[in-house]
Amino acid sequence: MASNARSSQLTATGTARAGGPGVLAGRTVSRVGYGAMQLQRLDREAAIALLRRAVELGIDHVDTAHFYGNGFVNEVIAAALRPEDDVLVVSKVGAEPAPGGPIPLRLAQRPEQLRTGVEDNLKSLGLEQLPLVNLRRADHGPGLRPEGDQIVDLDDQLAVMADLRNEGKIGAIGLSSVPLDGLRRALPMGIACVQNAYSLVARDDEDILRLCLAEDIAWVPYFPLGGAYAGLPKVTDEPAVATAAQALGVAPAQIGLAWLLQHTPNTLLIPGTADPEHLRANADAGAISLDEATLAALDAVPTRSGDIELG
Repeated sequence: MASNARSSQLTATGTARAGGPGVLAGRTVSRVGYGAMQLQRLDREAAIALLRRAVELGIDHVDTAHFYGNGFVNEVIAAALRPEDDVLVVSKVGAEPAPGGPIPLRLAQRPEQLRTGVEDNLKSLGLEQLPLVNLRRADHGPGLRPEGDQIVDLDDQLAVMADLRNEGKIGAIGLSSVPLDGLRRALPMGIACVQNAYSLVARDDEDILRLCLAEDIAWVPYFPLGGAYAGLPKVTDEPAVATAAQALGVAPAQIGLAWLLQHTPNTLLIPGTADPEHLRANADAGAISLDEATLAALDAVPTRSGDIELG
């Protein structure tokens, strides 16, 4: 028993888990993971080096999608990660590349597009099965909104995701940008995680987070520091965050990440960066402990989020 407890604190490479152990799709992973979208800003050599650095820092959960860089990010992940690293690579569907467009992706919500998205992820990652695939909806939170044939009922999408799971092409199903009623409808399907926009300054989805906690579903927030789009508040701009950071001698962004980890035990993080120093800082945030007074001051920060529609 002691041996199992000890091993859960270490990744397969023998490194202390960034943020300690958490559970995702039935596997023990580090609570601080890595969101790979920003790898498309790097050349191939630098992107591979950053992923190898993530493994060295005790990160064994990487979040990606084929539509990140039109396959480039997935191909880099396949080249950088080794079987002995035992990294859980989580992918998503619901969008597709749109090179030359105002933003580099467009929605791909129809069931046949979801199936194509899974096949694209399998090919670019070089896998026979995707351990966990998030269905990226478009009816909740900031981002694109569906129009025309992209307005698809959740039940129709879940049906094809279940078929793909039954066929062995995916191991588990997650949801992204899903409202509370959508999550409740999906629960009988068996949901491994939820990825919604959520941070200290954007806590509109607290009820969804609490349902995930009650149902043992991992909560994997994107935009964990807010401010991803113009008009959204930033965690690092909050006076309470700056005060806590100064008192602990850490960066304000690290306080924002540490608050998320302490807020609920089912929270896993996937902050993205193309900078090795920021990667280290994100991993180190998992070791920051906030006392009750600091937590109370941070909890008192008002949520000021709101839906921002793009496209």
